[in-house]
Amino acid sequence: MNNLNTLPGNEDIKDKIIFLKVDFNIPIKDGKVIDDTKIVKMKEIINKLLSRKTKIILCSHLGRPQKYGNEGLSLEQVKNRLENIFKKDIVFLNNYLNKETKDNIKKSNKELFLLENIRFHKEEENNDSEFAKQLASIADIYINEAFSCSHRAHASVTGITKFIRSYAGETIINELNSLEKIFNKSNRPVTCIIGGSKISTKIDLISNLIKKVDFMIIGGAMANNFIKYNNFKIGKSLFEPHKEETIKEIISTAHKNNCKLIIPEDVIVSANENIAGKNKSLSEIESNDIIFDIGANTIKNIGEIINSSKTLLWNGPLGFFERDFFARGSNEIAKLIKINTQKKLLTSIAGGGDTAAAIKKAKAEDGFSYISTAGGAFLEWLEGKILPGLKVLEK
Repeated sequence: MNNLNTLPGNEDIKDKIIFLKVDFNIPIKDGKVIDDTKIVKMKEIINKLLSRKTKIILCSHLGRPQKYGNEGLSLEQVKNRLENIFKKDIVFLNNYLNKETKDNIKKSNKELFLLENIRFHKEEENNDSEFAKQLASIADIYINEAFSCSHRAHASVTGITKFIRSYAGETIINELNSLEKIFNKSNRPVTCIIGGSKISTKIDLISNLIKKVDFMIIGGAMANNFIKYNNFKIGKSLFEPHKEETIKEIISTAHKNNCKLIIPEDVIVSANENIAGKNKSLSEIESNDIIFDIGANTIKNIGEIINSSKTLLWNGPLGFFERDFFARGSNEIAKLIKINTQKKLLTSIAGGGDTAAAIKKAKAEDGFSYISTAGGAFLEWLEGKILPGLKVLEK
């Protein structure tokens, strides 16, 4: 279990100012919020803190201003949506790095304050100590509710904790509790589905998980590398060259750790993404074929493995699901996971933007035990890496 400091439920925090690190990095178009899921998820937690007579400073980033400039990335665009959700006036703080800020917040009759995009300050990503100290000076307590940012050693994630009483929030505790179920010995067999296009981006993930799970299912375009390694043609399919040694190492590690490595035995191929595909066994693949999805037998085999599993982790779609022609693999697997989870036969955890989109397309998002939106932090934790934002909150 995790060993993080959390705010005691019985502590008197009346009149305290809480610096709440949140992830409101949400899609905005023409100044309007397109998807407010991340804000809605925080509503109950924020209201719970407000019910303890606190004042809350919300701190988030939006986009990558240091790379692309500040235009269109002001968090002021989020203020109206926040006010609609919380039914409260929210004070937007543009200039807050001064001695008067804390006094002004204390004197204010408002409860919620939103900082301008924290990444407008280059000191944030540089984890500048003086900047972190200034951030800490405007509050009494720091709570990190942004697991998705906890792999970043930034001023509002790690630096600030040196200067203020700091705690892990409910979001972080819930995420870790869900992820830790994957490695709970009483929840075996454990199956892991890893998809996506590039093996190079998932090598650390596969290498770590293959030592801990019972079944490792490889799908998506990265499976093409394994198919080619097994001396089958892959036609004009997407694959990464010079990965033979990597695959050899994965196969060897799986064997040593009694993990069954599953790759497709049949696939859906087409001449291009706009033409419906044909189901072919690996030996039938021709030189002009492009692999776009897993085939019917592979879906059946994966289904049998899922039916025998108690825990499942999914990261990366199994095919080019954005096209209906090639969505069957991801759709059917998502629906089966949903059924087994709702029957309480399976604990299911999914993560990654494409995976969440594939699950949503299959109308199965209400049937997973947990769907992480934490992106890079989710992957780095599963890779066995220490997340700087969690390290600083340890007891």
